Amino acid sequence: MVDHSAPQSIGIIMNGVSGRMGYRQHLVRSILAIREQGGVLLADGETRVQVEPILVGRSEKKLADLAAKHGIEHYTTNLDEALADDRWQIYADFLVTKARAQAIKKAIAAGKAIYTEKPTAESFEEALELARLAEEAGIKNGVVHDKLYLPGLQKLKRLIDSGFFGRILSVRGEFGYWVFEGDWQPAQRPSWNYRAEDGGGIIVDMFPHWNYVLENLFGRVESVYAKAVTEIPARIDERGEAYPATADDAAYAIFELEGGVIAQLNSSWTTRVNRDELVEFQVDGTHGSAVVGLFGCKIQPRNATPKPVWNPDLADAHDYAGDWIESPGNREFENGFKTQWEEFIRHVVEDAPNEFDFLAGARGVLLAEAGLESSKAGRRIDIPVVSLDGAADASAAESAAPQLAEVR
Repeated sequence: MVDHSAPQSIGIIMNGVSGRMGYRQHLVRSILAIREQGGVLLADGETRVQVEPILVGRSEKKLADLAAKHGIEHYTTNLDEALADDRWQIYADFLVTKARAQAIKKAIAAGKAIYTEKPTAESFEEALELARLAEEAGIKNGVVHDKLYLPGLQKLKRLIDSGFFGRILSVRGEFGYWVFEGDWQPAQRPSWNYRAEDGGGIIVDMFPHWNYVLENLFGRVESVYAKAVTEIPARIDERGEAYPATADDAAYAIFELEGGVIAQLNSSWTTRVNRDELVEFQVDGTHGSAVVGLFGCKIQPRNATPKPVWNPDLADAHDYAGDWIESPGNREFENGFKTQWEEFIRHVVEDAPNEFDFLAGARGVLLAEAGLESSKAGRRIDIPVVSLDGAADASAAESAAPQLAEVR
């Protein structure tokens, strides 16, 4: 039965679309792709809700160029005017982290549904405040959890749900690549990523990702021991000027998870890739193991595991890579950003489930702060259970969640 109460279109304020992530993944590969397909299909299987974006940013020329290039009617440099207009029901934020919380608070006050990149704020307390404000205002809210929608991780979840691993023992992850310093080749990431005072740093960037990946696939993160380092102390910015790199560009961490699983994750912008993909996870269990990346998924069941013997006196001619079996996809995987966008729009329009909210975002910020504190203090940091009322253990929360500026 067609839901005649559903709107024919939904207006979306897209703030920060001139940035790399906001433009490529959220505008082009998500909202414009949804517009091209005729909108978001609702639960009845018949009704579609079309999307209508308004682009928001600081440069009117950039916005005008993007709007003309993609056939978008609306753009503005005045966020307050867009928030005051009832045509726009969703506020989407792709700003730099430093500017995000203030803009989101404006959107909450305007009564908009909100969808945002992560981290949601510069501190856990501010991220938790956003969750509380959104709850009190009764507005729907969502945080990007794109890694969970990668084909490789969706294949991994299927393996977990099927019981393939038996009892999961450990997770080992390698993420990263070499980001050029900017002298003889331009850097492929913006310079603010390497300035702590501007919200940069690989722990702030990646630990919110690791938090939702770990808690949704393996169990809640209960503690972290991390070492953050700045391997490249000086870089060249977009104007060709040298600047001191004050943020961490590599981090090495051990996470203890609920249920006893140990996860070891390396994150680095100062490593050269010698693996199939830019991120890979190996999951070992009593009945089998898997190696997954963005797309690939290789498995080795218990009954097909070789029996290596350590002998440093002889070269080992065994082809260990050949012992792994490629796991089939068995279905087509769409762009993860687009898929989550569709889910959030259904959440706004027809109250479909949405577990990736501001509170989930706050847990990611808490883990980032705990990682930075662990590195500073040289010890393991326990992660308290977090709710809208705060942390279950106030003393642990105080230890684990100092302001980022203080940690750095």
